[in-house]
Amino acid sequence: MDKTRPIIIIKKKGGHAGHHGGAWKVAYADFVTAMMALFIVLWLLNTSKAVQEAIGGYFKDPTGSAKKIGSTLQGAGENFVLTKDNMPKLKDQLQRAIHEMNDFDKLKSHIEMTITAEGLRIELMEGVKGTFFDSGSPRLNDDGRELLVKLAQELGQLPNTLSIEGHTDSKPYARSANFGNWELSSDRANAARRLMQASGIRANQVTQVRGFADQRLRKPDDPLDPSNRRVSLIVQYTAKNNDHDDAKPSTTGEGKAGEKSSTAPTSNPAKKE
Repeated sequence: MDKTRPIIIIKKKGGHAGHHGGAWKVAYADFVTAMMALFIVLWLLNTSKAVQEAIGGYFKDPTGSAKKIGSTLQGAGENFVLTKDNMPKLKDQLQRAIHEMNDFDKLKSHIEMTITAEGLRIELMEGVKGTFFDSGSPRLNDDGRELLVKLAQELGQLPNTLSIEGHTDSKPYARSANFGNWELSSDRANAARRLMQASGIRANQVTQVRGFADQRLRKPDDPLDPSNRRVSLIVQYTAKNNDHDDAKPSTTGEGKAGEKSSTAPTSNPAKKE
């Protein structure tokens, strides 16, 4: 009897090389991240200073609760133009900044911001005993220095030009004095300019320094009112044409750049009677 030879099937299980894991993915992700960082740095090196400050301000203060450097105003970078439409935003930004001052409650009634045809006018008004300057002197006190430094840090980020004015009341100095209201108003405006340029304002950002003495009283019906003694900072509008040429400041204010109404020496000014 024939017997069928059994068919034997041998199955061999091949050895697996083992799981490779995802370590290569981590390394690749690190490489891509490093390349992205490199290209961002190269891009930043070729951008304008305004854009660099805006981006730097964002990383220093992501929530925008401090100096607002990375805010919508400055974040527009080189295309940012401060016009009549967005001037109220600057006003709000400056008001928030000075609100952080140590003696804000004492000073708030002496600071006034008004949007005018010339730009944003910031009035620093004196009190009876002097608020920002020593009485009868162009020397700034501590409150005046703190406020002007804070304003310089904010306004120095803008492309807009500034003009600075000095004003006095109608109270005359002693007849024997060689220093009067013309000299005081001019010297106070220049003192503000010097401090602000040392604290954030660009050297070419101030185009006018003017002293008006008592010729432009804030309260004409009360020429001796202490609020007539003031320093005014005007943030001028910036116009930009359709071809995106360089911004040109408005020239609505009278007086030439750097104009000063008096050149009398400022040493040892006499006090008012």
